[in-house]
Amino acid sequence: MPRERADPLVVGRVIGDVLDPFTRSISLRVTFNNRELNNGCELRPSQIINQPRVDVGGDDLRTFYTLIMVDPDAPSPSYPSLREYLHWLVTDIPATTGTHFGHEAMCYESPRPSSGIHRFVFVLFRQLGRQTVYAPSWRQNFNTREFAETYNLASPVAALYFNCQRETGSGGRRRHDN
Repeated sequence: MPRERADPLVVGRVIGDVLDPFTRSISLRVTFNNRELNNGCELRPSQIINQPRVDVGGDDLRTFYTLIMVDPDAPSPSYPSLREYLHWLVTDIPATTGTHFGHEAMCYESPRPSSGIHRFVFVLFRQLGRQTVYAPSWRQNFNTREFAETYNLASPVAALYFNCQRETGSGGRRRHDN
């Protein structure tokens, strides 16, 4: 009998820390500099300076989506006192398109983790209608669950996350050639 693979969102504690369990119902593709994200992959801060290309699935062109990008480990995984930090919010994304067709309600702020390994989570919600979701007035202590409840977004339709940690200046130990 084949062993069932563990859900990477559960293994990475995204389910629990940020989201409740949900069933993925549409595709979500996130690409940084031509590198497509897989759940739990590692990216360096220098790879995520510019906002990613995000493509959403779906089939009904009258359906709109909201994309949220948060860091549940801000300012550090051992003391996430700013959990969750909102890095990006795009609303009114039409089905079968991408974020560039939506409304950037909170501009992309590139992650700059200072200590530890941070998780950066993309969550996609189906909106009830167009222009029904608005940006909060702050980025720190954002709460994805409360935000979804406020705007009647129900359960997420897709989510992805990656890990990122501070880049060292020297690249580690140096080798001395004599």
